[in-house]
Amino acid sequence: MAMSENILTPPTKNEPRRGLSWLHVLFTGIVLFVVSTVVMFLTSNPNLFPTVILIGNFLVPVVFVAFLYDHQHLSSFTPETIARSFCVGGILGVLGASVLEYLLLPMLTNPNQGLSLSGGLAVGLIEEGVKILAVIFLARHMHRATTMDGLLLGAAVGMGFAAFESTGYAFTAFLLSQGHVGASIAETVLRGLLTPFGHGIWTGILAAVLFRERRHDRFRITGLVIVTYLFVSVLHGLWDGLPSTIYFILPPGIHIPLVSLVIGVIGIIVFVMLYRRAVRGEIYQPPTATT
Repeated sequence: MAMSENILTPPTKNEPRRGLSWLHVLFTGIVLFVVSTVVMFLTSNPNLFPTVILIGNFLVPVVFVAFLYDHQHLSSFTPETIARSFCVGGILGVLGASVLEYLLLPMLTNPNQGLSLSGGLAVGLIEEGVKILAVIFLARHMHRATTMDGLLLGAAVGMGFAAFESTGYAFTAFLLSQGHVGASIAETVLRGLLTPFGHGIWTGILAAVLFRERRHDRFRITGLVIVTYLFVSVLHGLWDGLPSTIYFILPPGIHIPLVSLVIGVIGIIVFVMLYRRAVRGEIYQPPTATT
């Protein structure tokens, strides 16, 4: 019997995977969220509040990762590996960011004040740093790594981070509104709509480049990795710190900041470019065998 087990199971072979499981997850999650919310209000049962918030904040991150898993076929990570990365990486990232932001940014701990641009950039550097460290920790025993592996693993960790962080924001909104459930649900819906543009994209980009620069089973902090880290940190910082003056308003009055959409689209474009390059590279240059 082995004395220890790797947290992350390395992929063993390439096999095509196509499916629509993400659509099933999305449809099921939306139905459960709506039904749970309606039943909670109809029955005035506060015990359903945690269920509503958890479903709402985990739905989009899980669907995003499921979508990537369905639409990539050059990585053989198992669903168990992806789920473990989502949970463990997300928790490690949230804990690390909370500690560092508490120690390094005491002036930003007041939840009643928005972040300045400089504060947003600092938060971006911290959170992107702790998330990529979580990726490195999870992949530390891998003997074979591809750009596609990094893209998928980084997206899983980033979306895990987003799910746990959004749950915290929803609970904070509940407290700041003096127990107003509607405020918490509105926060959940807003962050759910913006989730595909944020953490999963940023960490996926950085992890893809990190894995691409890896040599001889070792991660290398090259100039390209540093530039990519600064790039995603700036996107994150602008997302958090730029003032929002123009909004798209969705029924029933949900305000979507235009600046967030613009920054998010930039990140998605880079993410898709890396995905396509990874597909081309791994078709024509298969990864080296496990040592």
